[in-house]
Amino acid sequence: MPEQPDSTPPAQQQPYPGHTDRMEPEPRDEMRHYTGSGLLEGKRALVTGGDSGIGRAVAVAFAKEGADVAIAYLSEHEDAGHTMKLVEATGRRCVLIPGDLADRDHCASVVEHTVAELGGLDILVNNVAYQQPVQSLEELSEEQWQHTFDVNIHSYFRITKAALPHLGDGSAIINTSSVNGLRGNKTLIDYATTKGAINAFTYSMAQSLVDRGIRINAVAPGPVWTPLIPATMPEEKVDQFGKQAPMQRAADPDEIAPSYVFFAAGRLSSYYTGEVLAPIGGETLPG
Repeated sequence: MPEQPDSTPPAQQQPYPGHTDRMEPEPRDEMRHYTGSGLLEGKRALVTGGDSGIGRAVAVAFAKEGADVAIAYLSEHEDAGHTMKLVEATGRRCVLIPGDLADRDHCASVVEHTVAELGGLDILVNNVAYQQPVQSLEELSEEQWQHTFDVNIHSYFRITKAALPHLGDGSAIINTSSVNGLRGNKTLIDYATTKGAINAFTYSMAQSLVDRGIRINAVAPGPVWTPLIPATMPEEKVDQFGKQAPMQRAADPDEIAPSYVFFAAGRLSSYYTGEVLAPIGGETLPG
């Protein structure tokens, strides 16, 4: 059994976009205790934001299930290189694609690069995200609002659109949402708004793609200990991170990644599309 995470991390902060090896404690995101069973044998996957955190855990889990993986990330080359080693240690291929997914043209090139290197595409995981807390709407600048949308929802639209010509019957798309997209967050107004949009995008695209045999679902985690947290939150907030959940702790990425395997594997989820799975540590939501 994997060791349970600590209840809350100590106060800490680092520059955006954050680095795994500077976190205390380092998140459990290498899927060390996970054993694959060939659920994704021969599949080719693209994971955005795959250098660290949930994206890293998903990439490694997919590789352990038999998939080759392309990872799109911003500039965290050290983290991405470590993820590549973890994937390659399973005997699968890993392709690293750095660049800013807030850029329209880069989104299309990420898909083209993936298809060229892996020979096709079967699974898309839209996972990249940006957040920056504010104390009020007045504090939320036009520039931050636009950037959050460009990263968190526009990239999902653009990459999905570019990927569709390469996806076919049996393919899967998985979007990373958040509990904040289900109930809002007073200090993450723009972030929560984009996560709500991701849910609606997932519902709409499920209806649009069902006749093509392409399933699209979302995972909406609660608090997860990833580099985004110390890179975007003040120290005093980091010190309390995860305490609001009924389990009184944040999840580690290793605890979230199996949800993505479930949605990616047709053997497990062939009748699921347009679903939002919420691993949120015991919180219950109305509706």
